[in-house]
Amino acid sequence: MALTEPTDTDILNKISIRSEIPEDYDQITIVNDLAFNGKQEGELIIRLRRREQFIPELSLVCESNGIISGHILLFPIHIVSGNEKHPTIALGPMSVRPGFQNKGIGSELVKEGLKRAGELGYESVLVLGHPKYYPKFGFRKASKWKIKADFDVPDEALMAIELKKGSLDFGGGIIDYPLEYLDAV
Repeated sequence: MALTEPTDTDILNKISIRSEIPEDYDQITIVNDLAFNGKQEGELIIRLRRREQFIPELSLVCESNGIISGHILLFPIHIVSGNEKHPTIALGPMSVRPGFQNKGIGSELVKEGLKRAGELGYESVLVLGHPKYYPKFGFRKASKWKIKADFDVPDEALMAIELKKGSLDFGGGIIDYPLEYLDAV
């Protein structure tokens, strides 16, 4: 009998996505270090976990045959518009272990992350990411809503999605990223 490589469908049928647990921390760091070819994103996650705003239910892992193959973090932040602060979620980092990339794991993590953020009552999500990847989930340029970062970032890389229609129609503002994110940029 000939051995065959598993297909992407086979891999996706054997994954589970769940919230992280402390026993996952080291593997999450490794997945991020490998995916980004450096330690910056792994360190970012460690530092964000120490913040009071961290929501463990929004730090998701993808498990494939007992191996952590991917991770996504969604972290609460605000958009400052005048004297008002509008709550939102920052998506990122999102990583998939090399060898598991381009098999749909990242897409499953993003979809599940958006679903869970909505279930927790968040009405929008922001991402600083690849402009050809995130639009397939409904992300659009944040500038459409006059939302900007307070650091230089290409317009097409800063994106947002409304989980509740009209939730970003407050006239724009500046994203209030925590210092940990700013140190990682």
